[in-house]
Amino acid sequence: MDKALWDKGMAARKKTLGAEYVEKSMSTVDDFNQEWQDMLNEFCWGKVWGDDRIPAKTRSMMNLTMLAALGRMHEWELHLNGALNNGVTKEELKAILHQIGIYAGFPAGVECFRIARKVLKERGMA
Repeated sequence: MDKALWDKGMAARKKTLGAEYVEKSMSTVDDFNQEWQDMLNEFCWGKVWGDDRIPAKTRSMMNLTMLAALGRMHEWELHLNGALNNGVTKEELKAILHQIGIYAGFPAGVECFRIARKVLKERGMA
C-alpha cells in the first residue's frame, strides 16, 4: 500500500463526503473489509479523485450521471451531498438531472429528482 496515496485519498474522501460520514464508515472497518477500505482510500480516492486533471466539482457531476445510469441510488444520494460539498449549484444540479433523464431514462430522472428534493430540503436549500 502506498501510504501517501492512502492519506491523499482519505483527505479527498472527507472533503467530498464529509468527515463525519467517513469517520463513521471507517469505524466499522474489521478484518473482513480492511483491504476493501484500503483500496477505496488508495485507488478510488487517492489515485482517481486525487488526480487534479479533473476538478472535484466536475468529477462529482460525472459521478452523479454514472451512478444514475447504473441505478445505484443509495450511492447517488451520498454523491449528491458530495457534489454539493464540491460546489455544484442548485441550477447546475437541475441541468445534471435533465441530462440524466434524457440519457439514463425518465425513470432514473424521476428517482434522482425525488432524492435531490429530499437532500436539498435536508440541507436547507429547497
